[in-house]
Amino acid sequence: MKGKHSLKFAAPAVLLGLAMAMPAFAQETAGDAMHSAGQNLKQAGSDTAAAAEDVYHGTKIAVKDTAIDAKVKSALHNDQMLGSSEIHVSTSGGVVTLKGQVSSRAAADRARDIAARIEGVQRVNNQLMVVSAARTD
Repeated sequence: MKGKHSLKFAAPAVLLGLAMAMPAFAQETAGDAMHSAGQNLKQAGSDTAAAAEDVYHGTKIAVKDTAIDAKVKSALHNDQMLGSSEIHVSTSGGVVTLKGQVSSRAAADRARDIAARIEGVQRVNNQLMVVSAARTD
């Protein structure tokens, strides 16, 4: 009989203990969730900062490329041999591309050399085509 009485009291005691422990488990889970949310927020802030840094550097490069374009175009225009040539200039990451038509290989080489001497130019991609004037005799 003694075993029956102890089981009657033991089962409710275990259930009561579990019921009282549930809020503690819930608090731990909520704490873990808050920690996880905080880590996610921290990562999002870090990602945003990295994106802003990338935009800054991209803009800085674009501004430098625009300045290089202007300097190369001005130097080519002011050159007596090339001033009347139709040379298109574009710059990307310090690499200057020259396109268009010139009257001689010497003019194409001169354009390349002028562009290469401009501050900030990393390399010149010379795509100039040499065309000779057609004779009308």
